[in-house]
Amino acid sequence: MDQPIRMKNNGQISIVLNAQSRKAVSKEVPETHVLPKDAVPEHTALKEIERELGTLVGMEEMKRMIKEIYAWIYVNKKREEIGLKAGKQALHMMFKGNPGTGKTTVARLIGKLFLKMNVLSKGHLIEAERADLVGEYIGHTAQKTRDLIKKAMGGILFIDEAYSLGRGGEKDFGKEAIDTLVKHMEDKQHEFILILAGYSREMDYFLTLNPGLHSRFPLVIDFPDYNIEQLMEIADRMLKERDYSLSHEAEKRVREHLQITKTTISPKAFSNGRYIRNIIEKSIRAQAMRLLMQNSFDRHELVTIRSNDLIFDGG
Repeated sequence: MDQPIRMKNNGQISIVLNAQSRKAVSKEVPETHVLPKDAVPEHTALKEIERELGTLVGMEEMKRMIKEIYAWIYVNKKREEIGLKAGKQALHMMFKGNPGTGKTTVARLIGKLFLKMNVLSKGHLIEAERADLVGEYIGHTAQKTRDLIKKAMGGILFIDEAYSLGRGGEKDFGKEAIDTLVKHMEDKQHEFILILAGYSREMDYFLTLNPGLHSRFPLVIDFPDYNIEQLMEIADRMLKERDYSLSHEAEKRVREHLQITKTTISPKAFSNGRYIRNIIEKSIRAQAMRLLMQNSFDRHELVTIRSNDLIFDGG
């Protein structure tokens, strides 16, 4: 069984978020992970982030990881206060997983936490992809990448599908972007945090493209796909937030559709949380059209999404 957190030989912390480790955590995590009732005021930063994480489905190991990073930073500050060695930690991260598994959402929450802890001066998130870094001629890419890093100073630079920077081979300008990122990760490692995200296998290959990459990511986090129950919970929360609910038949049909879809669509093509959100949003619009045509607006009809309202398409 995979453990929620395991140390690799290169010093990286690998965090695996899967169903088995969820079960293990519930049994094995000691009570010491619960903050004491008389916790100092600084811990309100962690509590605020935990409240936001509590609105997300799953991610139990992610919540635990954030608490451990918090403890790591907090204790280091206490060591520094009494004159013990407390070197600053590089907190660059790699998020590995399929689309719609919460990577961007978690990056934003980490930015908020690090701002409250004075690790980052701004805590904002700059989202980027290959086109934002790679230029059209020699020297252009390095400048574009430096400009993006400048915008991210005091916050987080989040690069999705980062592996695409290495797809063009030796002569591609993506390599120039990688080299520029590596240099600034070292030179300005305590002024911003770089989070690279993408599919697991592609990100493993990406790490081999520059000898300096692998050692600069002390936190490597795996985001698993949502299972059927988690997707149904996401749907239920979305509907409740909007004062809607699925009829019994509609709920049964959504569940059956997800079971079929997850077995027929490639994991890379299935968009997880985004997929279920699209179903709900399209179905709400279809229900509105049905009610308009029927001229039926009593409370029960207004809140109920029926089987014939459901719209399924794409991954």
